[in-house]
Amino acid sequence: MRVTRAVVMGAGAWGTAFSLVLADAGNEVSLWARRRELAELIAAKRRNTDHLPDVELPERIHVTADAASVLADAELVFLALPCQRLREHMVGWTELASSHAVWISLAKGVELATTNRMSEVIAEVTGAGPERIAVLTGPNLADEVAARQPAATVIACADIGVAARIQGTCHTDAFRPYIHTDVVGAELGGAVKNVIALAVGMAHGMGLGDNAKAALMTRGIAETARLGAAFGADPYTLAGLAGIGDLIATCQSPLSRNRRFGEKLGSGVPRDELVADTRYAVEGVASCAAVRELALRHGVDMPIVSAVAAAVHCGVPPEQVLRELMARSAKPERDGK
Repeated sequence: MRVTRAVVMGAGAWGTAFSLVLADAGNEVSLWARRRELAELIAAKRRNTDHLPDVELPERIHVTADAASVLADAELVFLALPCQRLREHMVGWTELASSHAVWISLAKGVELATTNRMSEVIAEVTGAGPERIAVLTGPNLADEVAARQPAATVIACADIGVAARIQGTCHTDAFRPYIHTDVVGAELGGAVKNVIALAVGMAHGMGLGDNAKAALMTRGIAETARLGAAFGADPYTLAGLAGIGDLIATCQSPLSRNRRFGEKLGSGVPRDELVADTRYAVEGVASCAAVRELALRHGVDMPIVSAVAAAVHCGVPPEQVLRELMARSAKPERDGK
């Protein structure tokens, strides 16, 4: 098996977990941490004490804070950074990387300032063609992946051959990747499910039952499908791992940051207090406003997304958000908005 030189940019929980997947698959792996002190600590202890303290990293994972050294000869660059920080980092990385490197987004969200998907941010900053840009997404909770529990994912790239190449670098006994060419559908599924998870979390925090949460998840995937249709996404993508699969994992699991944030908001904790107390990126918090704006620009009705944005960014109480959603006029399920 050919060994690939891969780098994971971002030493958060998901970046660290994915570096383990790449190492388990037999690749040469570099893990880049933004803070030098964190890189040195991980390298010394062989553990990411900030995110996955119980998981030992194999020696084949090289940890560093020197972006230039790892990007220079990397064939695959996996981007495990918060969506709202990706552009600022990539501006400084483009000239450091090989002109043949493939950029793979591991993030799930929409850029707030531009409503761009991550693949669009990568294209704008690097000038790379669609054959050098891919996304990896699906029901991949970092803690479970790091523990080598079975998981599946989707790799999407306009060039199916490139997607297959990436697939070969991360297929292990515990991690099963599938491939297709629908980058738009894969990204929209990942971005919107974070917003729906906030809604499900709020319902749980308010003490609502499984009927309400099931309704939010189901109508959430309907909203995702409508947005996907407006952008030409394949509906089968949103019925698969990148859509329903990721939605189920993120909405149901207590490991989900978005669900936990929603739970606390629904139980009455003020939004500003939650943001101040949150150490890690909760992608749905920023993305809910970006997804709402994206939907408005393209005439797509997304009431749950709009309700979440009102609760998170406008201070509308979750109880009022629920009342307004339930008071909407009745419609047919298939065609109703």
